[in-house]
Amino acid sequence: MSGRARLTLASWAATLMAAGALLPLVKPATWIFTAAFVLALVSGAGTLARRVPLAAPAALLAQTAVALFALTAVFAREQAVLWFLPGPRAVTHAAELLRAGAEDVGRYAVPAPDTEGIRLMLVGGVVVIGLMVDALAVTFRRAAPAGLPLLALYSVAAGLSGGGAGWLWFLLAGTGYLLLLLAEGRDRLSRWGRVFGGAQRTGRPGTAVGSGGQAFAPVRTGRRIGAVALGVALVVPFALPGLSGGLLGAGGGGEGSGGSGTGGTISTVNPLVSLQDDLRQQEDREVLRYRTNARDTSGTYLRLVALDQFDGLSWKSSVRPIVDVPERLPWPDGLAQGVRVTEVTGNFVASGTYEQKWLPMPYPASRVDVEGRWRYEPAGRMLVGDDRQTTRGARYQVASLDVQPTAEQLAAAGPAPEELRREYTKVPASLPADVRETARKVTSGADNDYERALKLQDWFVRDGGFRYDVDVQSGTGVQAVSRFLKDKEGFCVHFSFSMAAMARSLGIPARVAVGFMPGTPQSDGSMSVGIRDAHAWPELYFEGAGWTRFEPTPQRGSTPSYAREAVPSGSATGPAQPRQSASAQPSAAPSASESCTPQMRRLGDCGQETAAAGAAPDDSGADPLATALIVLGVAVVLVLPLLPLFWRRRARARRLGPAGVREPEEGGPSGPFSDGRPGRPSARGAGGTAARTLAVWREINDTAWDYGVEPDESQTPRRTAARIVRLGELRGESADAVHRVARAVEEALYAPRSQPVANLAEEAGRVRAGFHAGADRRTRLRALLAPRSAVRVRWAASARWATATARWSDRRHALTARFRRAPHGTG
Repeated sequence: MSGRARLTLASWAATLMAAGALLPLVKPATWIFTAAFVLALVSGAGTLARRVPLAAPAALLAQTAVALFALTAVFAREQAVLWFLPGPRAVTHAAELLRAGAEDVGRYAVPAPDTEGIRLMLVGGVVVIGLMVDALAVTFRRAAPAGLPLLALYSVAAGLSGGGAGWLWFLLAGTGYLLLLLAEGRDRLSRWGRVFGGAQRTGRPGTAVGSGGQAFAPVRTGRRIGAVALGVALVVPFALPGLSGGLLGAGGGGEGSGGSGTGGTISTVNPLVSLQDDLRQQEDREVLRYRTNARDTSGTYLRLVALDQFDGLSWKSSVRPIVDVPERLPWPDGLAQGVRVTEVTGNFVASGTYEQKWLPMPYPASRVDVEGRWRYEPAGRMLVGDDRQTTRGARYQVASLDVQPTAEQLAAAGPAPEELRREYTKVPASLPADVRETARKVTSGADNDYERALKLQDWFVRDGGFRYDVDVQSGTGVQAVSRFLKDKEGFCVHFSFSMAAMARSLGIPARVAVGFMPGTPQSDGSMSVGIRDAHAWPELYFEGAGWTRFEPTPQRGSTPSYAREAVPSGSATGPAQPRQSASAQPSAAPSASESCTPQMRRLGDCGQETAAAGAAPDDSGADPLATALIVLGVAVVLVLPLLPLFWRRRARARRLGPAGVREPEEGGPSGPFSDGRPGRPSARGAGGTAARTLAVWREINDTAWDYGVEPDESQTPRRTAARIVRLGELRGESADAVHRVARAVEEALYAPRSQPVANLAEEAGRVRAGFHAGADRRTRLRALLAPRSAVRVRWAASARWATATARWSDRRHALTARFRRAPHGTG
């Protein structure tokens, strides 16, 4: 491989290794394969342009054109001329994708979904960086400055992930840059000619004395410097408190644990980014219309997502496992049979202009009928679009439970399960003390969590002097909560976030729900939900009632009946009986069904369809393709380290077997028994006896190499045998076997007619047994699992590549000469 080709490959690899820091930002990360393919086309175009050769600016222009054509073919094929030429329509489409990508970056938290806009930004950015790296390192032969665009690429990834790109990605990017420097250093040294040094050390065949051996001093020094530099960059940031993690960041780049499961994970989304803008819209455009058979629609809040993580900077949705949408959703966690519930049904139609990854629906839903690629997240009981699935123009039907706990039931609620309580009462250590003190002061005198929740809600709505204002700064961190409690003005985000944070500080499990208020009734009996109906509200957990909605925002929404009772009446409430839902007839005539309590479900009185509501999601089993890929990956991981062992055993079997033929793939010539080497006798064309003898001799040399005796091709067979016996400390039969085979090799190479030699395979076995007996356990394991002679495979691949490139070069020169002569011929 030529120096420029090696530099081109190193530039391509270094760019992709630096781009690895972007992988945690988007899920799924399949965009990296598109970037690798386009960047390979750009690198190939540069290689061809430099071979022509073109001037450096012309080569760079050619690469830019190829990059533009490739990106057009990938992202704007239908709008392009001839599917790859960027015309006006393609440029307009690309601009729209970039605009949508910029909006998606602001809309979604890490990891964001793989939308077309985000994919174009990632692939295009990586290709631009790769083009710069290739131009600097290969075209202008300045590999050191090429580290600047690589550093910029890594810095962008670290910045987008909050400074926590991860030590593994930094190490990968640094390794790519180091490989680029080593490739350039090797290319520069090779242009000085062959480096002469001491005696041969590695015994690599086909190299002159002094050119083989271990890496000569400049290369060894460069490797050591690179290793030390990477080590310092990794260790120093942790040793200096003022750097707080340095380039690697102090925290991970994730947004919570993904958990296990067969269905993948949810991409963390933050719909609050645009909520304030939605509330400020001059025109209240419709985003959703629905019909329901519920008698009272004031409590029909349409929930998108639940935010359950409060890290001190913002509320976020955890990254959790998602599964296929079951036919009937499981019974809500914590909802007991004594609480009155009614199942209502609604038909929903989303606007063609409303695009959201989350499906708006009443909480808690018990059944969802929707077309498209939707997945279900059990912990939050939410549906999220998969593979670019959105709500645009969606038509769906939702059956949901209208949960109606009484004040007495909420007041008598027992403690929440320990695991749930531990997760949903977590508050950051940085939570200001005045937030906790205010929560305790407001709820003083309350006897239970229900009364504390009521006091918090009433304080925000009525007693605290708060004012609703959508134009205030929409901060969500701990300081924003403290500032809101002092300024006492804000909109639903501030009220819901503050009540949830204060409830958690009191030990009440809490989270924040984001979605829409019920909307406005229309003359035809439907409900219209506008963009200004966007809303956020807190959900508090009470054992027996499950997650329960409260409404702390003044002048917005409706307060549930159970939250309007300041003091429980004290009257006992027996087990509620399920009642028939309203008889309103929407357009699709969804029918009401009775609620099914756990007790009725156990007795089998719910019927086939309703009984499924309490069942867990019916997982039809693991995806066969995913299972096959996992098994294949595990097999590769297990088998890959054993490939040298397998090759070595196969080579030994072929050399010592009945055929005794030598392997052409073993890496070319080796010592005086090599074929086709200038100035040496050749066994090519000799009888099978000579070929078998040389194959056994090669096996003995490789056996010695595996046990630490490196081959030396400058010696005759007799001297090689003496060297193997001396360095390998062989004794007795094993030493005699080496000398006997060496004499047979000399006869095969130099005698006019070689005579058959019996028991050659047994002689090789005696030599191997001698090495094994004299070696320690570590050497034996090394010879078995990682034999040094397996490097012949790499040498063979390099030799074949060099042969192929030489043939291609000859053919190219012949074609060029033919075309040059063509105009002088006669027609």
